[in-house]
Parts: sequence; structure tokens; C-alpha cells
Amino acid sequence: MQPARLRRQGAYALSGATDTDVTILAETFRLLGDPTRLKVLLACLNEPVAVTDIARRIEASPSLVSHHLRLLRAARLVTGERRNKQVFYEAADEHVRHMLADMLAHSEEEAEG
Repeated sequence: MQPARLRRQGAYALSGATDTDVTILAETFRLLGDPTRLKVLLACLNEPVAVTDIARRIEASPSLVSHHLRLLRAARLVTGERRNKQVFYEAADEHVRHMLADMLAHSEEEAEG
């Protein structure tokens, strides 16, 4: 997540990011570099979803999905809420949704020549 002081100052403040800020950003992007983990996160964007449902959607085992969710939770990209015997996961906040939407929009732009 972007530190509050950088969010308040706007996008141009990123050039003043500290080494700690850069490390956090690098770790976040490293986590998102795994295709399966990214699919897990994308499955959680619109609504809370149980592990078994995520596994079915992305065609992965529940244990693999749980492993990726632990890492995403540690990075504060998803949150989990226990309901009876299941935990439902969703994107941690709107920043996560916007970050992914912006990355997708960027990837779809035509390369300037």
C-alpha cells in the first residue's frame, strides 16, 4: 500500500519515496507477478468469495489457493472474514481495485512509437 504521506501529496510525490517505500512496492509487485496469485486476487475483487469457490473459478486446488491467500493477506491486499466454517476473502480496499484496473488499462494501451 502507498504510505499515507505519499497519497496525500499525489502521484508526483512517488519520486520522493524512501527506500522502505520502494521495498514495499517491489514486494507488492513481486507478489502480483505470480499468475496464479494474481488470478486469486482478481477472483476476490467484486465480492467476498470462499476458498473453494476461488479454487473452482481458477481451476486450482483449495490448498494452493489458501497458500496464495495467506501471502496476499500478509501484504494487506485481501481481507478474510469467517462465516461459520468458511472464510470469505475480498480485496482489502478500493486502492487494490484501482491499482489492478490501472495496470490492466496500461497493458491495453497501444505502444507509442
